[in-house]
Amino acid sequence: MIVKFESNSKDIKKGLYLVATPIGNLKDITLRAIETLKISDYILCEDTRVSQKLLKQYEIKGKLISNHKFNEKKNISKIIMLLNNGSVISLISDAGTPSISDPGAILIKECIKNNIQIIPVPGASAVSTAISISGFSEKFFFNGFLPDKKNEILNVLGDLKKINSSIVFFISPKKFNKIIPFLKENFYGRKILICREISKFYEEFIRSEISELNLFEKDLRGEVTVVISENNVKKVSQELSESDKRIIKEMINKFSIKKITNLINQNNKISKKIIYDYCLKLKNEN
Repeated sequence: MIVKFESNSKDIKKGLYLVATPIGNLKDITLRAIETLKISDYILCEDTRVSQKLLKQYEIKGKLISNHKFNEKKNISKIIMLLNNGSVISLISDAGTPSISDPGAILIKECIKNNIQIIPVPGASAVSTAISISGFSEKFFFNGFLPDKKNEILNVLGDLKKINSSIVFFISPKKFNKIIPFLKENFYGRKILICREISKFYEEFIRSEISELNLFEKDLRGEVTVVISENNVKKVSQELSESDKRIIKEMINKFSIKKITNLINQNNKISKKIIYDYCLKLKNEN
């Protein structure tokens, strides 16, 4: 369906428009976004081939300017000149809201410096979509894309595990299996939601306890958004109470260390290692 508009370009504010585009299904675009793109003098986009599919769907014929991470800095002076001359320019990404893990931040800072008006046209976002269906805390931290190198990943995850809220990040599907051991190491006891191909034909949502997460037989395909739940694991006590010690002393010659450890651990939030070590100490004393 083609949506027709009758817009008066004189009423439009001059400046840079950040226009959110669909993250999959081309119908997930707002009427305002279509209208804004139609009246734009220029449309900045990551990949002209990807953007053309959307623009063709809605008969949008604005002049496209390729603007990706490799030429973003080079484009700045030209775009600022166009904006200062009164052009209406829209910035879009291949999918979702511009400048969020996509090109745009450099241009936005330059526009702020030059007192050029920046107008958001909100819409689809993989981050808010994933959080909305997660069932986890609505308070969340968005990390963007995980880095590529192992040491950098470990450092990032080590920092993220300290945050007691939902955590959202993007990752290449081919790299997901590689980070599963790191997720188990850092987020044991939490839940995970893996969102694949949101709003597309092969859309899939995989829910699991992180402790039960297994390697996938084949690499995941398509865009992957990951949500990790807040930390609901209660802190374990680091010391045995005097009553626990007394009970252990009474059982130490009647049951195995393993059985005593399990019995005490069932009724207390105490590390099994602490119980085991105390039992071992008593055994050695005897």
